[in-house]
Amino acid sequence: GWCPLSPTGAQTTQLLVEPPWRPAVLWDQVNLTCQRSGTASATTWYRNGQRWGQEGGSSFTVTESGTYTCQTDKPGSGRSPPMRVSDDQVVLQVPARALLEGDTVTLRCRY
Repeated sequence: GWCPLSPTGAQTTQLLVEPPWRPAVLWDQVNLTCQRSGTASATTWYRNGQRWGQEGGSSFTVTESGTYTCQTDKPGSGRSPPMRVSDDQVVLQVPARALLEGDTVTLRCRY
């Protein structure tokens, strides 16, 4: 399912990742979705801190490694938390959801 990368309410704009693991890996065919409450007609994407493009849609499949953020055209919309997409051959992943101290968590070592 879709998992926000920060606790609800912490940011007005959320960056959702599928499959729901972080760091995301390029070879997993990662899909990013920029989500903002309310209606927005365009989404601006940033890769490695630089404006990377603007699309009418708010979702796309990543084809290049890097750190992504997004922002919608809705007034007052801030940038989302960053999402790193790695091209590493071996990666230790955690679920892409808010974790609290004391939570039981499953780690995945993938190669």
